Amino acid sequence: MDVLRRNHVRVTGRPDGPPLLLAHGFGCDQNMWRLVTPRLAPDFRILLFDYVGAGDSDLSAWREERYSSLEGYAQDIIEVLHALDPGPVVYVGHSVSAMTGVVAALREPELFSRLVLLTPSPRYLDDTGYRGGFSRQDIDELLESLESNYLGWSSRMAPVIMDTPDRPELQEELTNSFCRTDPAAARAFARATFLSDNRADLRQVTLPTLVIEAAHDSLAPREVGAYVRDAIPDSTLVTLDARGHCPHLSAPGATAAAIAAFAAPGAAA
Repeated sequence: MDVLRRNHVRVTGRPDGPPLLLAHGFGCDQNMWRLVTPRLAPDFRILLFDYVGAGDSDLSAWREERYSSLEGYAQDIIEVLHALDPGPVVYVGHSVSAMTGVVAALREPELFSRLVLLTPSPRYLDDTGYRGGFSRQDIDELLESLESNYLGWSSRMAPVIMDTPDRPELQEELTNSFCRTDPAAARAFARATFLSDNRADLRQVTLPTLVIEAAHDSLAPREVGAYVRDAIPDSTLVTLDARGHCPHLSAPGATAAAIAAFAAPGAAA
């Protein structure tokens, strides 16, 4: 299988710049980086891809047994990096891709130089002494709704996730992105996302890590950002003055600036 075709890999930006791998979140594709990419392109070589089942990836390569857990998506990341062979990359993962990046970096740390975790959550379910933002009933209802009516779920959830009532075009864009995702692949990815627990993985991360959170995020409350920062030994937390779970769309300038300041060669960890 040609990995570059399978995952619709694209390379843009400065050819000799330090490499950035941008990984999209659930229900999205690489197009969701379109507002930060022009801001990063003058200084970085930007590597973009779609997980199998999303965007313009090769849907024939999708297998439920592989993509029913985050390890399958982490394997996509590893295989893309082996195919491109760009040297160690600064990995930027949005939402669930923050944790897939952590999984991939624990498997093959030599592929990565730094991690940027954009609105991450190691566990969406509340637990004793931990606030993930969702009860078990919340998650069960979310997954049941997604299973029974994926398009309806998409139109209801996109405004909640984006949380930009003054910019309805962004909510519409996220809805359309959800609708472009294959429903079977989306259901498997949703279960892998919302039922995962990667808290123990965070303590094993040895790479310099930047955690970026939004000041108002209904999917990943502020307690989660602080938890991730505290759990990863060599990490820094930046809070953007932004709303919603997708600051790379709602606040692309601030998001790109935070990434660039951390990813620049010689930048302090």
